[in-house]
Amino acid sequence: MGLFRGEVAARHPAVDWIGLAEIKPERATQVAASVGADFVTGDFRELLKRPEVTAAIIATDEHLHVEPILAAVERGLPILIEKPLATRLSESRMVLEAIEKSGVDAVVGYTQRFRRRWLAAKEKVRTGALGEVTLVTSRAFMNRLVAIDNYRRANDPASISPMVISGTHALDIAMWLLESKLPTEVYARSVDRVLGPLYGGIDSTAGMIVFNDGCVYHLNISWALPVTWPAAVYSLEVGIVGTEGVLTIDDTHRDIVLAVTAPQAEGYLPDRSRLVDFMGSYPPGDMALGELRGPMREETSSWLDRLSLGVTTQHATAREAHNRLMLTKALDLSARKRQSIPLPLEGEE
Repeated sequence: MGLFRGEVAARHPAVDWIGLAEIKPERATQVAASVGADFVTGDFRELLKRPEVTAAIIATDEHLHVEPILAAVERGLPILIEKPLATRLSESRMVLEAIEKSGVDAVVGYTQRFRRRWLAAKEKVRTGALGEVTLVTSRAFMNRLVAIDNYRRANDPASISPMVISGTHALDIAMWLLESKLPTEVYARSVDRVLGPLYGGIDSTAGMIVFNDGCVYHLNISWALPVTWPAAVYSLEVGIVGTEGVLTIDDTHRDIVLAVTAPQAEGYLPDRSRLVDFMGSYPPGDMALGELRGPMREETSSWLDRLSLGVTTQHATAREAHNRLMLTKALDLSARKRQSIPLPLEGEE
């Protein structure tokens, strides 16, 4: 993600200097060349102290966000943070408080907000085309490559789950559409037959969020499908029902199917057994003609416009990101306790 965003930043007319902090020397050399970095270090603190730095992108592994965020906040820098703010709710709350106390402009990378279909859905809900929304459903399927990668990288596998790492994208879209409603209760169940024995992880979670006006959001995600499942990452279906209409979105990416006889570089951590791909299912976008094309490019450019031109953007705020983590943690907690959980979740998870 850091490489993708750095390459977009390198092309933006408002960017005059790029610094890079990367703990792996070979990777640092590769990324520095791709983004035309003016300064390279293995220590993010050294980078953030540089006088040239006027904004920061935090694109570390999910469980390593807290320290660089706090260092950037201490300098008063506007920040673009890969989701989530943290993988523990207590740390996320602490980070949010630091951000809001400092007044820095911090946004979080919920990249799907920059895709045309979700923007169109947002406009129809916002303008009342569906009447009062009464039900939202989402179903997310993923092959297990993302799950395996996350569990292998995590210093504490118990702190991540399909909801926290991946289900949060669909949840953010739904909560963005329902931003005028207050969630009051969650109920969920999980399954761990595949990833549980191998990594102590969770395969799938299905749950329900109830709102103060009686609206219901039913959501489920499985990131334990076989590696040969054709979607590179996300395969999503969403339905929004209102008193005056309904809106359904097929985001399964089955409209462009690639089938080959030899392994390709398509997909997330390409696996030699995967010979069929639903193209376009990698959420950041696709590499074409040497450049990233798609929502992450739009999101990064929009953030740079936000900083340099002062324009309003649809980025997720730090408070929204903390809310999404709280909801995913509440769903996981409900599944573990096998009971409903009142919201907001205030205690330790």
